[in-house]
Amino acid sequence: MSLRRSFLALVVLASSVAACGSSSSLPTLNWYINPDNGGQAELAKACTDAAGGRYQVKTSLLPSDATSQREQLVRRLAANDSSIDLMSLDPPFVAEFANAGFLHTFSDADTAVFTDGVLKGPVASAMWNGKLVAAPFWANTQLLWYRKSVAQKAGIDPSANAVTWDQVIKAAEATGTTVEVQADRYEGYMVWINALVSSAGGTILKNPEAGKEVEPGINTDAGTQAATIIRQLAGSKAADPAISTSKEESGRAAFQSSRGGFMVNWAYIYGAAQEAVVGGSLAQAVLDDISWARYPQVNGSASRPPLGGIDLAISSFSKHTDFAIEAAKCITTAASEKAYMLKSKNPAARGAVYDDADVRTTFPMADLIRESIDAASPRPQTPYYTDVSTATVRTFHPPSSVDPNRTPGTTAKLIVDVLHDRVLL
Repeated sequence: MSLRRSFLALVVLASSVAACGSSSSLPTLNWYINPDNGGQAELAKACTDAAGGRYQVKTSLLPSDATSQREQLVRRLAANDSSIDLMSLDPPFVAEFANAGFLHTFSDADTAVFTDGVLKGPVASAMWNGKLVAAPFWANTQLLWYRKSVAQKAGIDPSANAVTWDQVIKAAEATGTTVEVQADRYEGYMVWINALVSSAGGTILKNPEAGKEVEPGINTDAGTQAATIIRQLAGSKAADPAISTSKEESGRAAFQSSRGGFMVNWAYIYGAAQEAVVGGSLAQAVLDDISWARYPQVNGSASRPPLGGIDLAISSFSKHTDFAIEAAKCITTAASEKAYMLKSKNPAARGAVYDDADVRTTFPMADLIRESIDAASPRPQTPYYTDVSTATVRTFHPPSSVDPNRTPGTTAKLIVDVLHDRVLL
């Protein structure tokens, strides 16, 4: 009997081990995500459930800032790391990753699924060499946020009539308020510079697809106009005293303070203010005083707002490419993007989401966000984006040092010198 019990025990143990082995053999798709409030993790669970036991999606958190996210992914992908299946990728890095062979290129059939009903800006950000190499997931843009009481006092109505940067700065000066921007020495400043140059009808690079042989476009009239606006704000009473270290959240705090007047910032601003009221850290009167309009013009022509968001890319080293494509389709459906937009307050890439009643309740400016994303200008789509961005921000910082007659030319020279290894950043 003792031997029989031992034999039965071994059989049970072997069955348990086999069962564990069966569970562990379930394909796991590792999705590397940027930090959010849990929205991507919820989508991972929903798409795991939808897979019906054929695979599971697991999220792994990347660092908080875009530069560090890029560095971590590049290190692993450069080593042919097959543990990365899906990745939430900042649009400016798509060209670099695709050019290095890190990203799966979608078939024409998959491209049709991933781009159907998607706004123009996000689609453009996910292309390289005429092919879709990332699926637009969520998009983003900046609006002009303003305090209605301040605008009324200054005698302007940005929601009714497009305003220029000059008008906004002068309105803030006249009312003793500030114009909040992002001008620290980081990527957010590049977003502002690029939007100014684009709104003036120019580009930072004339031929970004040329790699190291690019021809800078910032040393033009458009670059001069952009530098003039930066210098005008930095030298005015409308500038935040901490403009040279200003970022999204510091600007939001200042805009909601007693000196707040105007601000350019991403679409999450209104949702964040609503949550602050619910949490008791912001007065309802401040929320009621916040309004929005299209990004300011540079010279009277229609503005080209910033383009942000996240593209969903599949690693070319993934061992589960077919499952990853299926999961990406689940993550980027209109229903998924609606759920993510309501949870994270980040705008969808698919235009139809903005017509949803729940979305329009949470985002009363939904039409403006959609319009702005469609008209948005991407940052330079080049494999050497990090070098171009770092060089541009370096010469334009601090904002008070910007010289419209000198800075654009200095930037153009530094970009070329860096790309040809004549200068190290």
